[in-house]
Amino acid sequence: MYKILSKKKLNNDVDLMIIEAPLVAKNTKPGHFIILRVNEEGERIPLTIVDSDKNSVTIIYQKLGYSTNLLGTLSEGDYIFDFVGPLGKAAHIRDVKSVIGIAGGVGAAPLFPQLKEYKRRGVNVDLVLGGRSKDYLLLIDEYKEFCDNIYCCTDDGSFGFKGFVTEFALDLYRTKRYDQAIAIGPLIMMKNVVLLNEKYDLPTDVSLNPIMIDGTGMCGNCRVTIHGKTFFACVDGPDFPGEGVNFDELMTRQKYYEEEEHICNLELMINENS
Repeated sequence: MYKILSKKKLNNDVDLMIIEAPLVAKNTKPGHFIILRVNEEGERIPLTIVDSDKNSVTIIYQKLGYSTNLLGTLSEGDYIFDFVGPLGKAAHIRDVKSVIGIAGGVGAAPLFPQLKEYKRRGVNVDLVLGGRSKDYLLLIDEYKEFCDNIYCCTDDGSFGFKGFVTEFALDLYRTKRYDQAIAIGPLIMMKNVVLLNEKYDLPTDVSLNPIMIDGTGMCGNCRVTIHGKTFFACVDGPDFPGEGVNFDELMTRQKYYEEEEHICNLELMINENS
């Protein structure tokens, strides 16, 4: 059992939790993730490790499906049944002088430890942070502690630039140059950032989030195609060079699983209320 040391509501859909897990914290690096089960009957949920100290790790989750909503009912002092990690491959922190991070929505969470590590190594770090509205711009105060520049974009114009992160990045590239980019967010956003950056010869790392079950490469659900070859996000990633990723295939498969998840969530709620 793993104790919830702290819980913070970031907006109506997203929570932050700090979990007591010293063995996980001891071995975690940027890019790693955990898989948890809320209770003994629960499904396995993969979540990025956002931050860690000697005793605990920080996770951020969006309350979309049955299990993430169930997780959201827990409070400080409660316990999570299973908390396994660190899983995956640590992100490749490259030997560069300048990096731009581009995050959409909850993509700000997995991007955070990578940019923090780049800054620790003395790299100049800029951030383009996007969200539906001001309330959906995550971790701004935390990013301010180490980013050289933060540029905010909102779909509704409630804060910063009104429009997509790719629109802002296009304008930014007219005056600034970077050695490396990291884009994390919805698949369509990452695809468009990679396509844009290719025009500027700017290599882009992405973090892929296909459906995962076991987290060890056995089930094959998290397979992704890169340059025509098959990889598994849970053991080969989740971070990959974005060039060559078949985003269209990923989006098609993700849509299928989202429809299946919606049906399963309805069945679970019906069974609980019957």
